[in-house]
Amino acid sequence: MSRNDLKGKIVLIAGGAKNLGGLISRNLAAKGAKLAIHYNSDKTKAEAEKTLADIKAGGGEAILLQGDLTKVGNVQKLFADAKARFGGIDIAINTVGMVLKKPFVDTTEADYDTMMAINAKQAYFFMQEAGKQLNDNGKICTIVTSLLAAFTGYYSTYAGAKAPVEHFTRAAAKEFGERGISVTAVAPGPMDTPFFYPAETNDSVAYHKSASALGGLTRIEDIAPLVEFLVTDGWWITGQTIFANGGYTTR
Repeated sequence: MSRNDLKGKIVLIAGGAKNLGGLISRNLAAKGAKLAIHYNSDKTKAEAEKTLADIKAGGGEAILLQGDLTKVGNVQKLFADAKARFGGIDIAINTVGMVLKKPFVDTTEADYDTMMAINAKQAYFFMQEAGKQLNDNGKICTIVTSLLAAFTGYYSTYAGAKAPVEHFTRAAAKEFGERGISVTAVAPGPMDTPFFYPAETNDSVAYHKSASALGGLTRIEDIAPLVEFLVTDGWWITGQTIFANGGYTTR
């Protein structure tokens, strides 16, 4: 089987039930991949079941797996359950994240701990377990944020907790490369999803829309093909964070 052929490949996608994760799940299944789709809690179960139904209606094969990935045991169980069902894992994609927009001086210890657990800790141990469990020539891709290249306030815990994932990506790429495993991160601009709006005001939404050179917010349809490329033909890219934001910001 070609390294770049998705047919028959096993994909584990964290946060694969809705929004960007749901679109990636449906797109990869349509190209012949078999999906292990993770969702966090009962709040997203209905959307996970809808994504599963869409995949099956299109003739695809997928399962749903639930778990709070801030607990390392749940990350390990997620990979174990996916391997038990499909016999192996070729591609691991992590779209999990949480936004908090809050003044630095108002941020609580609980805010900090929650944001670090969701955006950094789970990403680290997901990547670690992928390094242990993926088949040779596998692919790992994590969603981060274009705020990593922004000089801005109010997102200290969100951008700050996503920032370590860049180094996790570089370190994993170095350590897993001898097995042919590529490791990348994708940094979208502000995305037009329900994930974005609760933290924003009408004025800040208008600003984010106007800030990109190409105009408007990033759409999930802009990002899903890039993730697909990185875990197929783009496998030679490794250890990199790819900023995909329509010219919203750059380094």
